[in-house]
Amino acid sequence: RLLKRSVFFSVQDEAVDKSNFKNCNHILLLYLFVYSQVPLLVEIYAIEGNIFRLKINEVSPLKSRYEVPDVLIKEPTTQRLSIAQKEAGILVLTCASEDRKLHITANPFQIELESKGETVLSVNTNGLLYFEHLQPPPQNRCITRSNGWKLKLDTFRQENQEDLGLWQEEFGSFLDIKANGPSSIGLDFSLHGCEHVYGIPEHAETLLLKNTSDDDAYRLFNLDVYGHKIHDKMGIYGSVPFLLAHKPNRTSGIFWLNSSETLVEINTKAVMEHVPSRSPPDITKQRVVPQTDVRWMSESGIIDVFLLMGPNPFDIFKQYAQLTGTQALPPLFSLGYHQCRWNYEDEQDVKTVDAGFDEHDIPYDVIWLDIEHTEGKRYFTWDKKKFQHPKRMQELLTRKKRKLVVIIDPHIKVDPMYTLYSQAKKKGYFVKNRTGQDFEGICWPGSSSYLDFTNPDVREWYADQFAFKSYKGSTDILFVWNDMNEPSVFKAAELTMQRDAVHHGNWEHREVHNLYGFYQQMATAEGLIKRSGGQKRPFVLTRSFFAGSQKYGAVWTGDNVAEWSYLKISIPMLLTISIAGISFCGADVGGFIGDPEPELLVRWYQAGAYQPFFRGHANIESKRREPWLFGDENTRIIREAIRERYTLLPYLYSLFYRAHTTAEPVMRPLWVEFPKEQETFGVEDEYMLGNALLVHPVIEQEATTVNVLLPGSDEVRIPVFQRGGGVVPLKTTVGRSTEWMTDISYELRVALDSKDFAVGELYLDDGHSFQYLHKKQFLHRKFTFHKNVFSSSCADEIGQYHTKCVVERVLILGVQKQPTSVTVSLHDGKDKEVVFTYDAKSSMLTLEKLLLNVGADWEIHIK
Repeated sequence: RLLKRSVFFSVQDEAVDKSNFKNCNHILLLYLFVYSQVPLLVEIYAIEGNIFRLKINEVSPLKSRYEVPDVLIKEPTTQRLSIAQKEAGILVLTCASEDRKLHITANPFQIELESKGETVLSVNTNGLLYFEHLQPPPQNRCITRSNGWKLKLDTFRQENQEDLGLWQEEFGSFLDIKANGPSSIGLDFSLHGCEHVYGIPEHAETLLLKNTSDDDAYRLFNLDVYGHKIHDKMGIYGSVPFLLAHKPNRTSGIFWLNSSETLVEINTKAVMEHVPSRSPPDITKQRVVPQTDVRWMSESGIIDVFLLMGPNPFDIFKQYAQLTGTQALPPLFSLGYHQCRWNYEDEQDVKTVDAGFDEHDIPYDVIWLDIEHTEGKRYFTWDKKKFQHPKRMQELLTRKKRKLVVIIDPHIKVDPMYTLYSQAKKKGYFVKNRTGQDFEGICWPGSSSYLDFTNPDVREWYADQFAFKSYKGSTDILFVWNDMNEPSVFKAAELTMQRDAVHHGNWEHREVHNLYGFYQQMATAEGLIKRSGGQKRPFVLTRSFFAGSQKYGAVWTGDNVAEWSYLKISIPMLLTISIAGISFCGADVGGFIGDPEPELLVRWYQAGAYQPFFRGHANIESKRREPWLFGDENTRIIREAIRERYTLLPYLYSLFYRAHTTAEPVMRPLWVEFPKEQETFGVEDEYMLGNALLVHPVIEQEATTVNVLLPGSDEVRIPVFQRGGGVVPLKTTVGRSTEWMTDISYELRVALDSKDFAVGELYLDDGHSFQYLHKKQFLHRKFTFHKNVFSSSCADEIGQYHTKCVVERVLILGVQKQPTSVTVSLHDGKDKEVVFTYDAKSSMLTLEKLLLNVGADWEIHIK
């Protein structure tokens, strides 16, 4: 049912008449007429920040088609579009800056986006635009829905057997009825000069997206897939319909704003390009260049796509964040190590595991409880036998300066005696089935109904459930894990909710499916903020996610397996999620399913210590695997890895501040930092942590060496692969958790580049509140090494925060000769000598016992 033939448009003269169209100086309105004579309205916007938006919808649909709400942080600010050329079948538009143009042709309908004379991207190049319009039910049939329609399927089967699949589909014993027939949409795009494309998480696949011409398309459809397959393009837990394309001189992006099931086809090929020649002037040459065609297809909704023009990777990240928001700044404790399994059995088990970390001198911040901690899988409750005194258990953790995370899933046990169920039932807060009754499915508690988080009233009510008076036994150190929120429905087609279930506003589930987990995490985060009177940052981990989920917390890669291949694939999976805007991501250390051999577990801890979200987790059927259960030597190595994580927290926290304020991914592919070096474009076994550290985990069994690509032609590098030209702030020692480390002094590790220059930064606040935002209580310091002077200066004068912390030690790597003296100058004008040592073999200068206030300006002079 694809409309592959040409599509015609007529440019309406009124489109530039301010009396007829709102914001018409910022928008171009076109009408497309397909062969079925169903007119489509095309809206083209130029958006500030080098973005274009294209919307296509029916002019007069039978009823409104779904347009995704709440993902965009605001309505984008548009720029003026001017008509530079208008003639039969051709329209050329320019933006305010006039270095960007849109070439629109009528027959066939195509749009080309040009920047500074270069065609960057084109729309409908292959003529694959299609738009299935909504239709009334056929004769002799009506549909049973909450609005009173009824369905006579028997007659319809007899008279219209051939077309039956257009109006209903069977999945085993499950029936999906399409009230207004099929409503899918699709459009193709060509990325000129590009053969490297990335993004569209979540798949257990390579970093570089593969051609799909001889294989399945990439599927974006959130599903509970236990032990998901590797190198499979089927949808798993999350969906972000955002794709990036990169070539040495440009990065561009496509953000397809649609929350229904979506397929993405990719075809990279070589095409001939005409190159003008100067002599003789009327002859053109041809050259072969790459081109990637990307085709998007969604089950329903409208075409609403943002075209991000870059031109560099960090411009793309900012443009996407301008639309969907930046990563929420996490509380500092959540960057520490998390210990989880399904399930810690009771309060004594929690106490024993907590004590084990102290006994073995391993820092950790959070212990987690899975579904077994509840009373019969009733969320917001405690098992009365196993967890009789939850507040007392949390008080123990509070004294240790640690936190608790509990699981809260979206399904609610059908039980009239369960307060949460009875309240939601009375208020009509559950998703409905097609007959207007509460949808019921099977999940952990047995028969369950599902809260309709698409309803803002439900989200507000749900947020109130986290209040201490409502959530009995909870305290302010309790945080939340949203699982099973794809949503997962046992004994259902693909283990998820029926597509013709009905949500708030009479929208079918097919329209909102990929948004369901996004909305639960939103409501949960809001609940934790409200619980604190708006004072404290939440921590919420979600399994299901969508574009914009970064605003509400963290994600992880779901039910992985304790095998080497899953450790290996976790790196490209996390890189893909990171460049799609969600910096706070991780994979279960050790693998959720099965029992890792000690070597694998050790290697996974070493890898996880350098990834944004760091959690050890195990299935209920897995053997216990606390870090000290694998022998003294393995315990020592794991301890070392976790302690290294805690040493690195100042750098990691500063990276999250950058992600929060400037949308820079915490974990990023090499090509992001080295966009012109083509050998980096496909690298997925190593990555940059910020701009200063290159990480190459060991991901092969029995490996004793690894081959590491060190991009950058003349930059000095040293173990642990610190990039020349960077400054990394560290803690000099570690504590039992992050809160024990507040006043521990800093070490600054300076790696000089080939020009004896380095720069870095440190961000610091109280680690848990919103005071950094509301009252500007933070410190943002800049460190610079230039011409043998290492200085500390204020990076943001707005921030003010008092700290006792000092810089105790500075290591400068790449110093070519031993200094004769080192002095420090303070703001009071007084100089003092600095104790130093110099290692000629490693070219390392170590400055000790500095005791420099981290919030003050100072200079260290090396002579």
